[in-house]
Amino acid sequence: MTTSTEPLTSVQMARFVAHGYLRMDAVVPQAMNDRAIEVLDAGIPEVPYGTPLDQAFPEGSFARELVRLPVVAGALASLVGPGPTVDHHAVHIREAENGTAQPLHGDAIIDVRPDAFDVQLMYYPHEVTADMGGTLSVPGSHLRRTNESDTGRYQNLRGQTRLTCPAGTVVLLHHGLWHGGRRNDSSVRRYMFKIRFNPTVPQVRLWDTGDLADPAVAAELRTQFPWYEHATGRLEIHNRILLWRALTGDATFDIDHWTTRVANRPAVGSDA
Repeated sequence: MTTSTEPLTSVQMARFVAHGYLRMDAVVPQAMNDRAIEVLDAGIPEVPYGTPLDQAFPEGSFARELVRLPVVAGALASLVGPGPTVDHHAVHIREAENGTAQPLHGDAIIDVRPDAFDVQLMYYPHEVTADMGGTLSVPGSHLRRTNESDTGRYQNLRGQTRLTCPAGTVVLLHHGLWHGGRRNDSSVRRYMFKIRFNPTVPQVRLWDTGDLADPAVAAELRTQFPWYEHATGRLEIHNRILLWRALTGDATFDIDHWTTRVANRPAVGSDA
C-alpha cells in the first residue's frame, strides 16, 4: 500500500476549527468496507493508553490499513502531526430497533488547553440511513468548555446534525465536540469504529499552507451556527481566533479586532 499522504489545505483546517469536525465521505475502499463487519464483530485488541500509532496496530491489521489510507493519514498528520499516540479505541455497535440514545456529551473533562487538541476518528463501514440513527453532533460546540455530559439535559439544539452517510465515510472530530449516538430504528445493526489520537508535537502549520492567505480562510472562521445567540457567536469566533493563532503561529491574526481588543494590556510590563 502506498504510504503517501494527502494533507489538508488551510481552508479545510479553518473549516475544522469552525465546525469542530472534518467529514470525508466514502474515502475507504469498498473492498475494505466489505471486510470491516467481520473484523469489528471479532473485536480489535486493546492497546495501552499512549501507545505510539505505529506500534498500536499490527502490520496487516484492518486498523493499520485504515489509518494508512492516504486521505486519512494526510488529514491526521495535518491535525495532530507525525507520531501521534493512540489514547484508546472502541467498536460501537447499536443493535437493530434499539430504542435508547446517548445523552449529548463531549469526550473529555473540562479541557483548558488553548493550543492543543485531540482528534477522534469515526469510521462507518456501511451506509448510515436516517432510520439507523447515526451520530448526532452540534457543529461549532467544541470550544465551549463543558465537563463531559453537562450538556446531557439538552434534548435538541438548533442546527444539530444527525449523520447520514455512504459506506466508507470517516469523520475526524475535535475532542470537545458535543455529540451522541442516536437510537437505531432500522432493522439492521449499526457499526462505528472509533480511535482517539493524542498529538506529540506542536500543532503548528502541519498542513499545506499554500492557501493560508486565501480570503476563504477567514470566511470559514466567521461561520455562524443556528444555536448561537448574538453574544454567544462572538465568543465562539473569539475562541476560534485564539486556536487559529496557535495553529498558525501568527499572534496577530484577528477578525474584526475582537481578540486584539481583548488582549490589549498596556500596563503589563510597565511601572504603572
